Amino acid sequence: MQNLNDLRLAVLIDADNVPYKKVKEMMEEIALYGSPTFKRIYGDWTQPTLTGWKKVLLENAITPIQQYSYTVGKNSSDSALIIDAMDILYSGKVDGFCIVSSDSDFTRLATRLREAGMKVIGIGEKKTPDPFIIACDKFIYFEVLQKQEEIESIEEEKENLPNNQIAKNEIKAKKKTVKTRIPDNILQSIKNTIDIVADDEGWAFLGDVGNLLLKKRPDFDPRNYGYQKLSHLVKSIKTISVDQRESGSKYVKHIFVKNLDK
Repeated sequence: MQNLNDLRLAVLIDADNVPYKKVKEMMEEIALYGSPTFKRIYGDWTQPTLTGWKKVLLENAITPIQQYSYTVGKNSSDSALIIDAMDILYSGKVDGFCIVSSDSDFTRLATRLREAGMKVIGIGEKKTPDPFIIACDKFIYFEVLQKQEEIESIEEEKENLPNNQIAKNEIKAKKKTVKTRIPDNILQSIKNTIDIVADDEGWAFLGDVGNLLLKKRPDFDPRNYGYQKLSHLVKSIKTISVDQRESGSKYVKHIFVKNLDK
């Protein structure tokens, strides 16, 4: 995905479908892609199930939108979110939307926003149905934010431990548990993408590989498997060769990859 740091984003949150304990990490993640111009959250705030949100909303300057349920079993806050999204779209004040929900009801909204030229980022849990994920330019799992917390906690623990080999081995063992096996379908998708963008000698620029992977799979994220960057992930795959080339700057190197089992 292209660098979106300068985008003006409308962050619209479905309070019934996201864990409030992860909002701080979520907002930090969103800041990587753009500047939140609108920050709104929708729900029936008279319900006791949403009482945990109060402190979180104040800390993150998120505006709560009250929406009563007109009928038992119907979520009217979804409709309120969709109506606001279209109003914001036609205001011309944003370049993209971040829809925070695990509900497939927002699939058509995401599709419509992209048709209007908006970038759409989705954030939700791994239970999120595929149609909503595919409708977004990029989809981020809340579980990834949890893994990031674990990694930071391990690094902090490492700094505070005495300098002895036993302590280092314990930290190394913990760090290994953070990584998960790369599923065969994801591995095959990576290798197929390398073949698509590779030159005549089989080498592919890793940036192009990452961009195409994200178009094919909006929920692709190296952090899903415990790797902070795509370069770290491909280096762990024995059937992929990695070549770091000079870029003209001593601080930047271009990374190229090649399938070895051709």
